[in-house]
Amino acid sequence: MTKSSRRSFLKTATAAGAGIFVAPHIAKAGAKTKKKSGEVNIAFIGVGGRGRGHVARAAQTEGVNIPCFCDIDPAAVEATQKLLKERGKPEATVYSDGEHAYKEMLKRDDIDGVIISTPWLWHTRMAVATMKSGKYAAVEVSAANTIEECWDLVNAYEETGMPCMILENVNYRRDVMAVMNMVKQGIFGEVVHARCGYRHSLLNVKFNKDLKFGEGSHGEARWRTQHSLTRNADVYPTHGLGPIAAMLDINRGNRFLYLTSVASKAVGLKDYIEEKGGKDHPNAKLPWKQGDIITSTIKTTNGETIIVTHDCNLPRPYSLNFHVAGTDGVTDFDYGHRRIHVEGQTKGHGWDDFKAWQDKYDHPLWKKYGEIANGSGHGGIDYFVTREFINAVKEQREPVMDVYDAAAWSSVTPLSEASIAQGSAPQYFPDFTRGTWINRKPVEFK
Repeated sequence: MTKSSRRSFLKTATAAGAGIFVAPHIAKAGAKTKKKSGEVNIAFIGVGGRGRGHVARAAQTEGVNIPCFCDIDPAAVEATQKLLKERGKPEATVYSDGEHAYKEMLKRDDIDGVIISTPWLWHTRMAVATMKSGKYAAVEVSAANTIEECWDLVNAYEETGMPCMILENVNYRRDVMAVMNMVKQGIFGEVVHARCGYRHSLLNVKFNKDLKFGEGSHGEARWRTQHSLTRNADVYPTHGLGPIAAMLDINRGNRFLYLTSVASKAVGLKDYIEEKGGKDHPNAKLPWKQGDIITSTIKTTNGETIIVTHDCNLPRPYSLNFHVAGTDGVTDFDYGHRRIHVEGQTKGHGWDDFKAWQDKYDHPLWKKYGEIANGSGHGGIDYFVTREFINAVKEQREPVMDVYDAAAWSSVTPLSEASIAQGSAPQYFPDFTRGTWINRKPVEFK
């Protein structure tokens, strides 16, 4: 069967078998949303801070209906219904009866796409369930936690034909897209090396003001901090790696070959707890496992090297540490530190102002939608990532960041963990495309 026929079969089978689910825990009767031609119905799993941002942008997008969403936090449910009302949307059906309530929502036959914004350990299982229910899936980063989960995503896509998009918003950052244009147009010559990462103090995110985390805390402290206690790995690689992967055509004529990783000692969280709560605080005595700075070096099949850094347990300003170097030039581009040198075009042996080059190579998306985007989250990049998923659903096409990207970028977490555990031994990336990367064509961000 072709992907198109698999989609049609799945949608027909799902509609025939599911019907409309109604149960006492649903806040509003699940009457099927009527669509006009060209409209799509987008549902949501997880409407906390991140998910609610996607809801807000979808609610402002022409041709989008929001029939339902799933969340087990009453405060998030209330805030989301209020948001919909403020934007002139009808109240949505809510699924909130326990951690697996999303499965009941996915039985509906009036959903075209689902945006998943939940804690990391739920991403893969929810995305797989969404694809198997015959719906487009969009999943926040990272998309998977283990190599097995990476394969789960790929296998579900190949079995169902339903696309899965990784919602990596940094790929749409204005300076990132300008550099992507420069790379594609050969401004730096042949690219040899790149650097990226996620360097951002999350100390006040991993702990509430009373230094609580886990059960009984709020925000990301409820779940994110546990990863630092149990995993010595780069648990959040895609914000930096996604843009570099797109520049180097990973999974499209190139792919990640292997990596090596090393972790520093783990003292940052203990030090923070002692400063805030004293040396006798019980959390200061916990055996924190994650090294404060984790450095991974990736080799690609085309010969480029990429350094990826995870640095979230020490006090430091936000940085994604971007750097691209080629045979004709080099650029460092990050908040507060942007510069470029191009042989034969930069005066002397110095640096040029990055802004002038960004303006010259500004991506068409930013030229067209920049003013609209600037009002959305993270400096405008959230607008573009939500827009791309909705357009992919509307146009029944693959998203520009697909399931193979989700698997390859996310696999850095388990591979870095294995490398660190084995004394920085090389870890080879699975070929999630099963060889098709050789002939797959680069995509255009649009």
